[in-house]
Amino acid sequence: MDAYLLDAARTPFGRHRGGLAGIRTDDLAALTIAELLRRHPELAEPDRVDDVILGDTNQAGEDNRNVARMAALLAGLPPSVPGVTVNRLCASGGEAVTQAARAVRAGDADLVIAGGVESMTRAPFVLPKADVPFPTEAKLWPTQVGWRMVNPRMPSEWTGSLGACAEAVAAELGVGRAEQDEWALRSHQYAAAAWDAGRHDGFALDVDTPNGTVKRDESIRPDTTAGKLAALKPAFTPDGTVTAGNASPINDGSVAVLVGSAGVATELGASAIGRIVSTATVAVEPHRFSVAPVPAIRKALHRAGLAFSDVTVWEINEAFAAMVLSCLRQLPEVDPERVNPNGGAIAIGHPLGASAPRVIVDACRELRRRGGGYAVAAACVGVGQGTATVVQV
Repeated sequence: MDAYLLDAARTPFGRHRGGLAGIRTDDLAALTIAELLRRHPELAEPDRVDDVILGDTNQAGEDNRNVARMAALLAGLPPSVPGVTVNRLCASGGEAVTQAARAVRAGDADLVIAGGVESMTRAPFVLPKADVPFPTEAKLWPTQVGWRMVNPRMPSEWTGSLGACAEAVAAELGVGRAEQDEWALRSHQYAAAAWDAGRHDGFALDVDTPNGTVKRDESIRPDTTAGKLAALKPAFTPDGTVTAGNASPINDGSVAVLVGSAGVATELGASAIGRIVSTATVAVEPHRFSVAPVPAIRKALHRAGLAFSDVTVWEINEAFAAMVLSCLRQLPEVDPERVNPNGGAIAIGHPLGASAPRVIVDACRELRRRGGGYAVAAACVGVGQGTATVVQV
């Protein structure tokens, strides 16, 4: 049995302390589920939705204790609909889509709501309990992004900052600062043009807040220039190449995707966005996470029985320009002009748990715009993992 993406909704991706900052993480996840419910009232039937699977990387704040279940209840789904939250860091939402598709293919489910959420703005500080009975000091740990409370048994090489690790691998592969800035500029220009052309219509929804309505991704800078990007200082190491301008920003957002069988599509009267053909997840040394999508892509294409020449569109989540360009160095079969044709996470934003389902859906929507075919959506994952999903329209 095949698994199809039947519909999808996402919030615009808000910038750090931006338009979505006042929305609790569980409410943020509920927004997109509620939008699917609005479009398909049949989802309110007690036995219609088999499960809700959401990816979320933090789970230390308002997304604690299974945000998928909380969001399902808050969105108005029947209490009989279960929910589970999964965590594969930056690919968490993609993992949710993979698990939903796997359940449909296995016959364990007919219809699943999958996706992801992250409010990086609202990520809390955490205070570990002391190891001694009467502590005289305590340390707060930020949970917004990156390593915290690192196990001292981990080699220091593995636990460097993500940006420093990405630029080190890029340097090995001959990817310099100018090339990274050029890719970042492209991302902003393409993302702005995509919004202007209405390419997110029917996917991104307006979000009303007490401070106004959020209608577009807030981190896109259509007025940025090569000169502005070149003027930025390195963000991670004194002589590094990764800057705030060629790295993905800190964002808030959610995505919900309806995953089901062809039979359910007919019952709902839904025209499928795309079909999940194959998926792959791989692991590499933690500090080389930035090129982990390379073996994941090769593995997913092999499982699908496809060649690189069969792929029309590539979506590679832009954690850093250094990361995308490093992958392309190791994937000479990929035409860069077919990668992220509507911009990437450097401009659109990277709310960690929501990013991977965004690139999967965007790949399908771009394929449909081009008349169909195959696409690959890939993401790097902190601590040395990579994922890839092959879709067909």
